[in-house]
Amino acid sequence: MTLLKLDVFSVRNIHSASIQPAPTLNLITGANASGKSSLLEAMFILGRARSFRTHHIKQAISFDQPQLIVAAQLRHFNGSISQIGIQIDGKQTEIRIDQENRQKADLAYVLPVQLIHPKSYRLLDAGPQNRREFLDWGIFNHNKNFLTNWRKFSKALQQRNALLKSRQLREISAWDRELAEYGSLVNDFRQDYIQALQPVFLQMAGYFLDTTQIDLRFNAGWDEKQALEQVLKADLDKDLRYGFTHSGPHRADFLTFHNHKLAKDYLSRGQQKLLVLALLLSQVSLLNQEAQNNCCILIDDLTAELDTENRAKLLKYLAGIGCQVFMTATELADFGDLNGAENYKVFHVEQGCIKPV
Repeated sequence: MTLLKLDVFSVRNIHSASIQPAPTLNLITGANASGKSSLLEAMFILGRARSFRTHHIKQAISFDQPQLIVAAQLRHFNGSISQIGIQIDGKQTEIRIDQENRQKADLAYVLPVQLIHPKSYRLLDAGPQNRREFLDWGIFNHNKNFLTNWRKFSKALQQRNALLKSRQLREISAWDRELAEYGSLVNDFRQDYIQALQPVFLQMAGYFLDTTQIDLRFNAGWDEKQALEQVLKADLDKDLRYGFTHSGPHRADFLTFHNHKLAKDYLSRGQQKLLVLALLLSQVSLLNQEAQNNCCILIDDLTAELDTENRAKLLKYLAGIGCQVFMTATELADFGDLNGAENYKVFHVEQGCIKPV
């Protein structure tokens, strides 16, 4: 997948912009608050139908406009061309793919987008929900059967929690069976994905951190020595007391270890950032191995977090990965030595106006 043309309307301070990016590296420069991150935000919205900068999508719409629009022309792996677009007015979201109304999941399959930015390192030390979202996005692109089962599990969990709060016990056992059935499937998907990701992650960690003493350890969200349905029954009194389900895939997590020690407690902040960079890029690498749609990588101001040696490593890797990449920095020199990069494009952003350099 390659973006051939991108049109952005009313995303923060970008009132109207159109670019024709390179199929490889695209370097975006400009002063702080010029609109660099807004351009990446627009692409993220196009791929995931939400913003990475706010939970309230209305805040991404230009102050004096009723809606935002992001549209693109893209070329698929097989050479075919698609037109995709999203329009959001703060209350409704309209998605079009080749002139047909579609769902958010359809858009995400057409344009897989991976974001790397200065706060990405929180993947190691933030709450488990961030890591579950990381896993589930990878599995979503890894196995088309995951989404249906995840939705059925989420519905069963919602129903069971509602029954717990209203203390309606007659229907609990039926929803226990439903939750256990689809929860076990969701757990299997996650276990399989961790196993597939681990060797790719080890290789990537070796490249960026010069170590292979890395381990991902997955916690299912309950004691897997027992079947999930048995655990739900054993937890019933506690669940009734608190009004929610304590055990299941919604409590799953994974932790990253280095030399058998928890990485977030043992590695320096700089090493943690490199570890997360390796983790996110390994997810992209795995996706590209198994799917014809290459992932679009968005990197926001990460070069400010890396020393000269690691900037060079990152550029060298990105130049050879075969993905379309968009990176931001204040100055072109911030990207480091570009001699090894070919066919890249540079765009300059100033007060929301984007121009090729």
